[in-house]
Amino acid sequence: MNGAVMSTYARYPVAFERGEGCRVWDSDGKEYLDFLSGIGVNNLGHCPPKVVEAIRQQAGSLIHTSNLYRIPGQERLAERLTESCFADQAFFCNSGAEANEAAIKLVRKYQRDNGRPGRFEIITTINSFHGRTITTLTASGQEKVQRGFDPLAPGFRYVPFGDIEAVEKAVSSYTAAILVEPIQGEAGVRVPPDGYLEALRRIADHHDLLLVFDEVQTGMGRTGRMWGHQWTKVAPDVMTIAKAIASGLPMGACLASARVAKTLSPGTHGSTFGGNPLCCAAANATLDMLLDDGVLEGAEEKGKRFEAGLRDIMERHKLVKEVRGRGLMLAMVLNAPAEEVAAISLSRGLLLNCTMGTILRFLPPLIVSDEEIERALTILDGVLTDLF
Repeated sequence: MNGAVMSTYARYPVAFERGEGCRVWDSDGKEYLDFLSGIGVNNLGHCPPKVVEAIRQQAGSLIHTSNLYRIPGQERLAERLTESCFADQAFFCNSGAEANEAAIKLVRKYQRDNGRPGRFEIITTINSFHGRTITTLTASGQEKVQRGFDPLAPGFRYVPFGDIEAVEKAVSSYTAAILVEPIQGEAGVRVPPDGYLEALRRIADHHDLLLVFDEVQTGMGRTGRMWGHQWTKVAPDVMTIAKAIASGLPMGACLASARVAKTLSPGTHGSTFGGNPLCCAAANATLDMLLDDGVLEGAEEKGKRFEAGLRDIMERHKLVKEVRGRGLMLAMVLNAPAEEVAAISLSRGLLLNCTMGTILRFLPPLIVSDEEIERALTILDGVLTDLF
């Protein structure tokens, strides 16, 4: 390992040099099947041709100006994103954490601007993950990401994910909003019970709260719909996105309805690099492929095929406790630590990851083929057979 790099990651001893589609090659030329997609970033696989060409062209003409000036590619991207959902306006930044920071600021200022300055508290869920800035790690309901960073930012209350009664009890005169992932990602791909998002919408409306969906991991087609909440008829007031939006270039966004978005007037928020010409070119090309080339339509069916294969493995291995998820956002819960399974899978040419200690998470590119799904299942089945 390079001692000049801070040890903030427990890195595997492998370095990748090249990628194409669902495959990557390390510095020794060994090929791997990527079923992690850069933790949900490479939804179109590695180096999608249209995105690569868009980046090349934009880099040769204009990489960065400033948000002091109009950016045509940013305006086009905002129009396309808002057309895909409930939102009317978008703010661009560089990551999911920054998108959630923007949403938190937006929520608090909205309540103040509407005559409710005492409302600053946001209800989030246990085991949620919203980022690693001081504010967003406080919003995240995980002690392990908060440990060592006291004092944490005030203004958050945690309730069990999927528990509507707990949300109702948590609402107080201080509550400004509810912030939730439509499917919890870092917690191990936890899908809420039917009716959960609908109930959150009713609670928010009844108490004049804002409903915020963190779609950083569930968005951009990951679950088989453009946005994870679109499996229901519920629309939030604010939505945060990042990860797959620009196919690997750093970009995030906070989207909101017009009545909420107007809260952020000039000078109230900003980003030096957010929505720059280069990242917007990559994002617009990503949307071209996702929406116009039929990638989104195939994700749901591929997810069903992969999930069926995982369930078949579960039937043959007592170690496997549960298979869950939606679309191509899936997890396998084990009755034993999962890290060794992930490590051995890596050695055999399959990238996936362990989360929450006993859970294997699968986030393959949306362009994954049936043959690649079968190959991944064969490798995983072999690892479980040899280990247990």
